[in-house]
Amino acid sequence: MRDVTLCFLLRDDEICLAMKKRGFGVGKWNGIGGKVQDGETIEEVAVRELYEEVGVRADIADLKNVGNIKFYFNEKPDWNQRMHVYFVNRWQGELKESEEMVPKWYKKDQIPYEAMWVDDPHWLPEVLRGRKIKGKFYFNKEGAELDKFTVKELVSK
Repeated sequence: MRDVTLCFLLRDDEICLAMKKRGFGVGKWNGIGGKVQDGETIEEVAVRELYEEVGVRADIADLKNVGNIKFYFNEKPDWNQRMHVYFVNRWQGELKESEEMVPKWYKKDQIPYEAMWVDDPHWLPEVLRGRKIKGKFYFNKEGAELDKFTVKELVSK
């Protein structure tokens, strides 16, 4: 299972989503993120991907981990991944389109879930409400359909 990141830039009552232009998840709105490269920490991946995909720079200290989710693809087990989800409230630079993504701001109450992965409506509203979550999602039809899932709030001790 590979480790991946997903970051959401937040400002006031808005969230930045980006349309994937190529590769895994093409045509879907999502956060910004990607895979670990040799020798990188998960946090280093998050800040690198923010810069590569939408042109903004963030410090590791400004990443707030809000969730960890495992994804299982029944027909494509090589797609299985453990996703580390971050909110980012502070960054430098202006959003710009890259070869891979087109960023756009959305009001938090107008998120286009119908144009996102089928799992997103089951966990993204929870983290936007301030909950830290962990989850497991099992997909059929190469991610087009959910087989089963669990989402649990992580409670601090």
